[in-house]
Amino acid sequence: MTRFFGIEVVMVMGITDIDDKIIKRANEMNISPVALARIYEEDFKQDMAALKVLPPTVYMRVTDNIPQIISFIKTIIASGQAYATSQGNVYFDVKSWGKRYGVLTTIYPDTQDEAADTDKRHGKDFALWKAAKPQEVSWTSPWGKGRPGWHIECSTISSAVFGKQLDIHTGGIDLAFPHHENEIAQCEVYHQCEQWGNYFLHSGHLHVKGSQEKMSKSLKNYITIKDFLKKFSSDQFRMFCLRSRYSSAIEFSDESMDDAKHLLQAISSFIRDANAYIKGQLICDPVREDVLWERLANTKVTVKAAFADDFDTSRAVAAIMDLIHHGNRQLKAVTKDAGSPRSSVVYGSIISYIEGFFNALGMSFGERQVALGGSDSAVLSNVIDELVRFRAKVRHYALALPEEAAEAVPAEGAAGAEGPKQEQKEKRQQLMQERKPLLEACDSLRGDLAAFGIHIKDRAAVSTWEIAEGGPAEQQIEKKG
Repeated sequence: MTRFFGIEVVMVMGITDIDDKIIKRANEMNISPVALARIYEEDFKQDMAALKVLPPTVYMRVTDNIPQIISFIKTIIASGQAYATSQGNVYFDVKSWGKRYGVLTTIYPDTQDEAADTDKRHGKDFALWKAAKPQEVSWTSPWGKGRPGWHIECSTISSAVFGKQLDIHTGGIDLAFPHHENEIAQCEVYHQCEQWGNYFLHSGHLHVKGSQEKMSKSLKNYITIKDFLKKFSSDQFRMFCLRSRYSSAIEFSDESMDDAKHLLQAISSFIRDANAYIKGQLICDPVREDVLWERLANTKVTVKAAFADDFDTSRAVAAIMDLIHHGNRQLKAVTKDAGSPRSSVVYGSIISYIEGFFNALGMSFGERQVALGGSDSAVLSNVIDELVRFRAKVRHYALALPEEAAEAVPAEGAAGAEGPKQEQKEKRQQLMQERKPLLEACDSLRGDLAAFGIHIKDRAAVSTWEIAEGGPAEQQIEKKG
């Protein structure tokens, strides 16, 4: 939103660091629930950083906001929309809220109520405060010792930062009901407002190929981010996600990840070739600049319209790939330079736009940025530069004939002309035979580097290189690190 529409975004992420599952697991491990939550919180942050996900403006933990949550609940009770029970629980009275409850239920009808508790007045009522069980972590409140319910946490935290109006609320589609529905009810009671949240962006589930079930820890059909990144890169995962609408379910498989990888390779290859053209390393026929300028302008319009249409990333990526297709059509190499004027500016503009587009989405396609990562990337890039340059010199020497071997045969035929001509031919063959091992060594080096994902392209005057995104070279670098 900031990069494409210039909107300043303040993002708050709530951290639920106390709930039934955390308490149960902490008891099993014989550590405090808070300590366990901190371990998982840091692990989560590291995984997000590895995926190049930008952190929120601020993280807010539930346990740091208990007094505010208690105050929030007291206001809802005072408004007549919540009640405390003799067991020390506090529930939101859904029936008292009337027809205003169920906004998201009408949008997502396939929903289920939460499990009923014995001291509720009505089945749809949900907990704002839960009475403490024996040996369970708890806080003192007007209703006795206990801890917050799940839904009240988010309402309190978001209200503490944004007040009575929230622009955008995000979450998985499974949170629409009851979680987001209950948040709406709580906040509109607390703030006495007609509409608390303006937009809810619900993301679709990640499915395992061939299954209608979402990927989740409880179903034991998941892959951890750390394991995923051993096989694929964060850019590949982003491209995998970008090819579908955020609100749609998406099917994960090796095939779908390979498709994403191939798209990245096609983008990277175009940028390398376009850069080679700009530098004069790739000779082409005259370029139809007017066509490319028009394509670039149309792509910008299409991309902006796609993002304005509920962040339709699939349509935006398709527009970028179409631009690359038309750019590639005019980058056909020719063996002889006809001296035609070059069209470097239009290709420079296309590269700049494509790199800016993907940079805004957390991906990098700048020179040598595709697969080399970490603090040693610049050093590794320079080493490969020198290696490729040295190979090019060896190859150029092996292919070139010395002046005495390339001298032209006399134009006027003479009785003795056949002798020198045959001698020149034999000399040429001898040199080719002597230098054959050099060419074979150059070819062997190119093949060996290709096995590591480093691809060398021999052009007319120079040789260039690129790394296949997420290829074996990246995996080797990761192992050495």
